[in-house]
Amino acid sequence: MEMRRRLAAYFDRRNCLSPDELADETLNRVARRLEEQGYIKDATPAHYCYIVAKFVLLEYFREPERSHAALDVAPEQHSKAYQPSSPPDDTRDIRDHLLDSLERCLNKLAPEERELILHYYQGEQREKIDRRRELAARLGLTMNALSIRACRIRSKVEACLKSCFET
Repeated sequence: MEMRRRLAAYFDRRNCLSPDELADETLNRVARRLEEQGYIKDATPAHYCYIVAKFVLLEYFREPERSHAALDVAPEQHSKAYQPSSPPDDTRDIRDHLLDSLERCLNKLAPEERELILHYYQGEQREKIDRRRELAARLGLTMNALSIRACRIRSKVEACLKSCFET
């Protein structure tokens, strides 16, 4: 039960829409492996669960109908997720409204949080990884601690954006 809760929290921190289902899928795969082989070598049971969870997460993000809404997706998708009380006329207005709301929400953050989250999401692929390593080193954090901090800040921004579109 504890492992399921921890796996659900793992998927929730990664903004998955159905963390409980993904935790169940992970445990089902681990159980199948145990049925087939009878044991797990090379890793503790908890560590093996997280290894399987990582693969479940990768599969989850590869499925287009299940992917979570990022801040840089097409404006039409955001307009479906968040129904503003007075919807803008066209997609350019929606995009402008979304960007204005994002800017307001970022300005509500403490300066060090705003700087962290902006640097955390800059770049693409390898450049992004290198930037995150540099940021973690500059702040004296591990990569895991940086990831957790960024996740918490992103949650604040997402909650603020949601409230912008609900009012």
